[in-house]
Amino acid sequence: MTTPPIPPTTTLDPADLSVAERYKLLIGCVTPRPIAFVSTVSAEGKPNLAPFSFFNAVGSNPMTLLFCPANTPEGGEKDTLRNAKPAEEGGTGEFVVNVATHAIRRAVAGAAENLPFGESEFDLVGLTPVACDVVGAPRVAESPVAFECKTTQVIRTNPGEPGGGNVVMGEVVRVHVQEGLVNERMHTDLDALDAIGRMGGKSYCTTRERFELPVGRAALE
Repeated sequence: MTTPPIPPTTTLDPADLSVAERYKLLIGCVTPRPIAFVSTVSAEGKPNLAPFSFFNAVGSNPMTLLFCPANTPEGGEKDTLRNAKPAEEGGTGEFVVNVATHAIRRAVAGAAENLPFGESEFDLVGLTPVACDVVGAPRVAESPVAFECKTTQVIRTNPGEPGGGNVVMGEVVRVHVQEGLVNERMHTDLDALDAIGRMGGKSYCTTRERFELPVGRAALE
């Protein structure tokens, strides 16, 4: 196997960068990122919907997801965190991760609008809330996959500070999948899913161009 030439590098110390510069470096280099289109409901019963691209799966036993809402520029909690945090902290302890797809890309981006707490992004972007089976938050009808989650823990990396991170972990208690998207072996039709990912700046990507590789040593042959 032929390896490409090694280019010169520049070394950066995060301590020398502003919070904004660190953020731009992260979103520009950690790519592509899957997008969690997270729906929650406040303790008062008001629905909320917002996209988060610091998101991934944690494990399958128990089936667990995480997403990471950063603090606001003032250091406060975003509405999604305020809703999804455990009940003993004033939240509902529940959230839904809806898969972001190309068909609803404008609604996904539009739901990032900074609305006053309690105003519904569902109404703003024209998506349909559907009642879930277990959690109180609605799922997005137009999303082909939705994971109902119970919050298991929240890890705060810098509480009360602008740009501080929050890791919200949740156990999946129900999964809603569009008919025909997943076969009997739990294999997903990736073309039909047509998920989108996040790049740096205002850039997104599709997942339509793919390639396959074997795992381990076979990939080197």
